[in-house]
Amino acid sequence: MSAVRIGPYTLPNRLILAPMAGVTDRPFRALCRRLGAGMTVSEMLTSDVRLWNSRKSRLRLPHEDEPEPRSVQIAGGDPQMLAEAARRNVELGAQIIDINMGCPAKKVCNKAAGSALMKNEALVAEILQAVMAAVEVPVTLKIRTGWDHANRNGVSVARLAEQAGIAALAVHGRTRADLYSGAAEYDTIAAIKQAVTIPVFANGDIDSPEKARRVLDATGADGLLIGRAAQGRPWIFREIEHYLQTGERLPAVTAAEVEPVLLEHLAALHCFYGEELGVRIARKHVGWYLATLPGAREFRTQFNRLDTTDAQSAQVRRFFAEPHEDGDGVAA
Repeated sequence: MSAVRIGPYTLPNRLILAPMAGVTDRPFRALCRRLGAGMTVSEMLTSDVRLWNSRKSRLRLPHEDEPEPRSVQIAGGDPQMLAEAARRNVELGAQIIDINMGCPAKKVCNKAAGSALMKNEALVAEILQAVMAAVEVPVTLKIRTGWDHANRNGVSVARLAEQAGIAALAVHGRTRADLYSGAAEYDTIAAIKQAVTIPVFANGDIDSPEKARRVLDATGADGLLIGRAAQGRPWIFREIEHYLQTGERLPAVTAAEVEPVLLEHLAALHCFYGEELGVRIARKHVGWYLATLPGAREFRTQFNRLDTTDAQSAQVRRFFAEPHEDGDGVAA
């Protein structure tokens, strides 16, 4: 399969870390890149630049010293605000601007942003044209298959994207009405791939090397976006890439291999956010890493009471040092 290109950038493989608010921060993006992701996309950033003074937005804004290509996702429903947000992010180091029309969250959709935009194709076209005119870097688009099962208009939105000059398209295999429930479907993604010539990335429920292969075969997609399956399992990119290349699974990651990755991630979170916020954010990540390991539930109860970086790191080391029944491997 030929290499995937987004504008002037050739990706090292077909696997992209999907943007997830509150998850794909700089420490997690760096870790996923090191463990096999061909590209990562930043957390969704509001297009209302007046809100960028919040601590949350300030931590999401700088991009200039991250590995290329640096893709930043913006969300909103006003064409000119999105255009301004795109310009400002390029000034801050973004090399690809990704427009969110895939998020189903009510707080996003109620503002006529995210996947709510798919209800209004005229506005979709206006937004794409405004952002394309505002920046010279490639612009990509994330959509769902449609608004609900009676309105799967992903193909027509994809055609609008191609006409506007969008460089690549990611499609989550659910409608807005599905949120994240039920199983993702890939027939619509296959239809979208047939309808346009720009790169199309499939997204939704890709949680194993075998599933990745099946989705690529079923859709003809140029690549895959991996989201929730990477939470607590950033090595999934390496596992999938190896399987796609060889048809063979890598050996299951052992607890001994998880420990240094988790400690590295903890240290990066503490450094990036500072102790108080870093300790809070670390709790959910540690929960994800240990979810399949024996003794994890009891450990989490204790771990979530800790409020210093040193205590968290020491507790993780203690967990891995203690014998746990069946604790020598991590479930896939």
